[in-house]
Amino acid sequence: MRNFVNNEEQVRIEKTITNTVMMVRPANFGYNEETAKNNAFQHKAKKEDNERIKLQAIEEFMSLVAKLREHGITVEVIQDSNDVIKPDAIFPNNWVSFHEGGVVITYPMHAVKRRTERKLSIIEEIGERYEIASYIKYEDLEAKSIFLEGTGSMILDRYHKIAYACASERTDEVTFRDFCKKMEFTPVWFRAVDQHDTPIYHTNVMMCVGVSFVVICMESIKDEVEKNELLSSFQKTNKEVIVISLDQVSQFAGNMIQLRNHEGTSFLIMSSQAYESLEENQIQQIEKYTTIIHNPLPTIETYGGGSARCMIAELFLTKIKEHH
Repeated sequence: MRNFVNNEEQVRIEKTITNTVMMVRPANFGYNEETAKNNAFQHKAKKEDNERIKLQAIEEFMSLVAKLREHGITVEVIQDSNDVIKPDAIFPNNWVSFHEGGVVITYPMHAVKRRTERKLSIIEEIGERYEIASYIKYEDLEAKSIFLEGTGSMILDRYHKIAYACASERTDEVTFRDFCKKMEFTPVWFRAVDQHDTPIYHTNVMMCVGVSFVVICMESIKDEVEKNELLSSFQKTNKEVIVISLDQVSQFAGNMIQLRNHEGTSFLIMSSQAYESLEENQIQQIEKYTTIIHNPLPTIETYGGGSARCMIAELFLTKIKEHH
């Protein structure tokens, strides 16, 4: 690992990845029939296992939080409320994103049950410690059955202001382009399918953009023109392409996120299942640029159908200075 970083590179790192994240500790966790309709990763649980599954999920959650903190990453843990049962509250990145300049955006969610996760009280809690200047709300689109599920639907290269998204029931192209216009991102829109030719429901299960690399499942993209547009975008932004297979996607190898600590060391966060699915050469490619942190998340992956990336909402907000 190179330790010497010039100022320009430092700026690029700071603008691309953050050292502060929000995670929601679930009050309830479980299989959601509604999201399973278009999330091929979920598996149904037996009723009598519900309590055990919930406790295991909380344990996996706390263990990932501890690991991030151990490496110097700030984790703002929000406790999920028990007012309504929200089986997917552990995945906040679908309903909210936090951007430079104090911008908060909330999104329209495909599953009716998941809409209750979108809580103003959570944003207010973050707003007590971080500066929030403006708020963009897309949730009114739910009434028209139009969806865009945050950084599940979109992969943001924040430094180069490029947003990548693959088409699915949960990711509407017009809304995606509207987001890009408002936030001054260049949109890159494409189609990606799994082994059964079913559209991949979230872009963040098949790709991850880091500071100097991108992890992506190229075989899921059938259209040559779209493939070339992606490759040309990665080339222009100087990113090494680390290719993963559809089989690795099914083990959550696409569901990763690069973060940094306050000293500027960067890490690629993933589940242990994702890590174990990687081949030696892929690990070497990644480790040229960053250090891997992996944590076992079997319960969350099996019943929730999401992994490490889905659990993390990045905070690109400025901390409010404390007055003594």
